[in-house]
Amino acid sequence: MSTVSSLAGQRAPAPRTGPFHVIAMGVSGSGKSTVGALLARELRGAFLDGDDLHPAANVAKMASGVPLDDADREPWLREIGQRMAAAEGTMVIGCSALKRKYRDMIREAAPDAVFVHMRGSRELLAARLAVRPGHFMPALLLDSQLATLEELEPDEAGCAFDISEPPAAIAQAAARWLQA
Repeated sequence: MSTVSSLAGQRAPAPRTGPFHVIAMGVSGSGKSTVGALLARELRGAFLDGDDLHPAANVAKMASGVPLDDADREPWLREIGQRMAAAEGTMVIGCSALKRKYRDMIREAAPDAVFVHMRGSRELLAARLAVRPGHFMPALLLDSQLATLEELEPDEAGCAFDISEPPAAIAQAAARWLQA
């Protein structure tokens, strides 16, 4: 039987009862959308893919192989925070949330947001990106995302999970952690 281990261990305490406001975070190819949707189902909530909230200019920039900068990301992150804050029930949003200051922007609007970080090796992430059809984010931006990524800090409500495990197992482990 496969078990999903937390890589970072529990950080700040997660909520014990719903509704839950969860950001499924990680670099491109980490499984934010897949695990996020499964986690929303486990928690009997809704899922929103943060990629769907990017302005057209951001999508075009990434599709052309140019990484987003902080100014590009700010309105997008604020929109994610507002969507999270407006959720009437459990909401899981897939969002890279690579830097602490990005997570802080989300928490400004949704202070109870909890982060489930999907984390894995560069090799696994690159392999996933190589076979992902039709996504605007090219594999060549993986290294810039990994360089930008700041791990969850001890005072952030969140937990990291190993993406080498099956997505359903990660979602179940994250749900157990949230409800523990």
